[in-house]
Amino acid sequence: MTPPPASAKDPPGARLLVVDDDADMLRLLSMRLTGAGYQVTAVTSAESALTQLEIEHPQLVLSDVRLPGRDGLQLFDEIRKRHPTLPVILLTAHGTIPDAVEATARGVFTYLTKPYDARELLDKIAQALALGAPAPSGGKVGDESWRSEIVSRSNRMAELLAEARMVAKSDASVLLRGDSGAGKELLARAIHRASARADKPFVAVNCGAIPEALLESELFGHMKGAFTDAVANHKGLFQQADGGTLLLDEIGDMPPALQVKLLRVLQEHAVRPVGSTQSIEVDVRIISATHRDLDAAMEAGQFREDLYYRLNVVTLQLPPLSARREDIPLLANHFLNRLSSKYGKRLSGFAPEALKALTMASWPGNVRQLFNVVEQVCALSSSPLIPLALVQRALRSPSVEVQTYAEAKQRFEREYLVGLLKLTDGNVADAARLADRNRTEFYRLLQKNGLTAGHFKSDAVSPGGDAVAEERRP
Repeated sequence: MTPPPASAKDPPGARLLVVDDDADMLRLLSMRLTGAGYQVTAVTSAESALTQLEIEHPQLVLSDVRLPGRDGLQLFDEIRKRHPTLPVILLTAHGTIPDAVEATARGVFTYLTKPYDARELLDKIAQALALGAPAPSGGKVGDESWRSEIVSRSNRMAELLAEARMVAKSDASVLLRGDSGAGKELLARAIHRASARADKPFVAVNCGAIPEALLESELFGHMKGAFTDAVANHKGLFQQADGGTLLLDEIGDMPPALQVKLLRVLQEHAVRPVGSTQSIEVDVRIISATHRDLDAAMEAGQFREDLYYRLNVVTLQLPPLSARREDIPLLANHFLNRLSSKYGKRLSGFAPEALKALTMASWPGNVRQLFNVVEQVCALSSSPLIPLALVQRALRSPSVEVQTYAEAKQRFEREYLVGLLKLTDGNVADAARLADRNRTEFYRLLQKNGLTAGHFKSDAVSPGGDAVAEERRP
């Protein structure tokens, strides 16, 4: 069923990327959409659109089908690979309607024929935004307050947040994966605030921090007299979160015996407190989080498969801080502003060398480690500007060496060639065809990178499994 258009009385405010090589059409579209309250970025080619997607994260792409070079359908294919949840609307002339229909079957939200009806265009955009980027309960599409605790400007995080906002409107169970300190609880809180349960409780529990003997009582509650210290009835976290959201952090550390009981609660939507013979109905949205590999835990018999599939309806993977380095200066200054008042200091920021050191650090502890480092330098700083020496002292870990463009390009080229030769079992003709290069040029590339195709043939594998001696030379 097609969702209804957004209310006209609520200005959308969403970011749109508009692509058309006709300057007059592009200007007209931009004026019309800006007048409707949207934030519009206009470009004239698919290549420019893909570049823009690396700079900002629009909530919808509106593109003409006929574009110079890569056309609108090819642009859609690229967008789908990089940003699978980003809605795309195509504008098409009558001659390209069959292509547009095919694209719709592949995932384009819809297409409109030229000359398009302005009211229909605005309605379709509103419908796509309502489907692809729902507003929090009672909020507007452009309202970002639901994610106010998550400080980021990286496209990778923007894509993750777009997916989080989409899943927030449902009651589907969500499994958050990511390293310790990456911000899984903050994302869980954001999902709760973007959901229809936002005015109900959000309750979090670390399943690995509570002894097994107490965890059952903590989750499901207990009755007076159920055990020695049970001097009164106690409501468990499921009852405390009734109507809202319960975060089961570090779910991979839950003892096997409790996994069975948790599965029963999820199936029956009811809890039975320890010492009680009666079940109590609960309405709770479950978000679970883990830094462990639950697939490996299932294989090892440490985590129940049926519980895994109950919890893992939707998976969201948080990137480590090292994968979104553009966020480090933003986060560091955000934390510094927060902590300055705590320590009664007027700190103006980081020295350029200090900020560079923060950006280049390895950050095994992710955002939590960054916060701790900023707190340490804030506490010890005797000047308004945080110096490099204080940052180096707090880091106590080597910085990441950044490759030059030429080095990164050479490394990628070599790894790409090795992958092709492995895939084709050392067959140069097949590898050259996959690379879209002639054999002579492909041989030159192999020679340049010190690779010999014969070493990749399956019969060249040594008893120890070392198929590519040359590849392993430094």
